[in-house]
Amino acid sequence: MWTHTALASEAAPANGEGWRVVEHQYTVSTRKLVSTRDEQEVLEAILEETKPAFPANTAHLHYLLKTPFRYPPSPFGSRFRRPQEGEGVFYCAEAVRTGLAEFSYWRRHFFEASPGTPLPDAHESLTVFSVAWRTPSHLDLTRPPLNKDRAQWTHPDDYTATRALAAEARRAGIQAIRYESVRDPQRGANLVLLAPAVFTQRNLLPSKPGISTWAPAKATASGPAGMSPLPSRPHPPPDPSPIGFRSARGARPGPGEFHSDVLAHPDNGN
Repeated sequence: MWTHTALASEAAPANGEGWRVVEHQYTVSTRKLVSTRDEQEVLEAILEETKPAFPANTAHLHYLLKTPFRYPPSPFGSRFRRPQEGEGVFYCAEAVRTGLAEFSYWRRHFFEASPGTPLPDAHESLTVFSVAWRTPSHLDLTRPPLNKDRAQWTHPDDYTATRALAAEARRAGIQAIRYESVRDPQRGANLVLLAPAVFTQRNLLPSKPGISTWAPAKATASGPAGMSPLPSRPHPPPDPSPIGFRSARGARPGPGEFHSDVLAHPDNGN
């Protein structure tokens, strides 16, 4: 097991950008429950009161940056966060492709675990955005000597080792961990940001957020240069370029069935 002392000796400064894929943020889902805009604002205010408070050290950040630090973990935890562990984490990917692979895997996992839930019969809008980060202390699990334990870091289901590593990393003051994506067939890199202090900008990176769409048979996204800008108010998403992941069967994707529709995409191969 890696101790916090050993990890501190392997830590190094780093900076970069990270991509995150989340459910569409610019269509108000509660509007269909009420009759007027005023009623909708009251409902949103009531819902906000039921949510945990944002940590004080995230007050200056865009809500998409600080929200992952707001909520307690699920009873099952995540790859770098133990169940019921108090401190939040921000997961992102170094490439849009990898972020879509991660999102697609977990969306598929949701439907497979909910056999009574009907599959969507239309594309689902997603929000894709990027952030800038910098830290004096990060770990790279894809490089020596930490990559000698690659089998533990990349186990598809057992997160015991990665959770223990993250706990020791926090003890060492490490703020970010770079690791190999288990869900991306091309094994792109993911990032787990352990502290909101790593964000170098309080807002999302300019000109880069965009809209993607996801469906059981296909998830599509245009590249950074052609991505449709996020709207200032809700409206139907544009038709994106057919770049992303598709199930070979055209139904519920099976393990390993995601593949790129356009191999020349600038994010492919990372």
